[in-house]
Amino acid sequence: MMRVIKVGGRVQRDAALAGALATLWSDAPASFCVVHGGGDTISALQTQLGGAPRFVAGRRVTTDTDIEVLRMALSGVANKQLVSSLSTKGIQAVGLSGEDGALLVARALDADVLGKVGRVVEVNGALLRTLLAGGYLPVISPVSCDGESVQGGALNVNADDAAAAIAASLGAEELLLISDVSGVLIDGVAAASLTEDDAAQAIERGIATEGMATKLRAALDALRRGVPQVRIGGLDALLDHAVGTTLVATAQLA
Repeated sequence: MMRVIKVGGRVQRDAALAGALATLWSDAPASFCVVHGGGDTISALQTQLGGAPRFVAGRRVTTDTDIEVLRMALSGVANKQLVSSLSTKGIQAVGLSGEDGALLVARALDADVLGKVGRVVEVNGALLRTLLAGGYLPVISPVSCDGESVQGGALNVNADDAAAAIAASLGAEELLLISDVSGVLIDGVAAASLTEDDAAQAIERGIATEGMATKLRAALDALRRGVPQVRIGGLDALLDHAVGTTLVATAQLA
């Protein structure tokens, strides 16, 4: 069973993460890759360098200067910290960004408003399959190639969105979005499952906001791209298939 696992920035700081991923890798070698975020790391570095994080509709406004900060924070600090922690558990982890080997090619969403923020339009799945076949665990920063830049620029891509695109490219059976919540909260309780309509309504009605709304949009995108199942949950969802909120594609009538 091929899976793509996205881990949020706060979960990355949990000392139990590396051990859980090592157990999963030992039980099912070469069966998944990891995509990571790191929003808090980006914001902290921006502030240290005299900048200020800005967001529009939940997306980080990214200037030419900011994209260099993202490269440092995500492809540098966050990526290598996660690779290092996995290496201590005996996993042959390989850190990549979407820029390496043109792994993720993106196009700008709304350059006038968001700057260098993009959406993935192409995934080099062959690169990931080669690493997995060699026994290596790909650990991926979502900073992506700017597919419309003649100078080799980069774009800021949300990690949930990047994970959805990678899952579709690999033909993954499941996209697993790991965060610091137990699932999608409906009236204060983590829902066991949601239909596509449920997820869309949770966003429209403001039940799911900010980070969770972003996850649900990525989940819906993955389902539309052919990924049969998406699960959203906390760290315990890594090793327990019954934990978290599961979304499956709505059956289409013939």
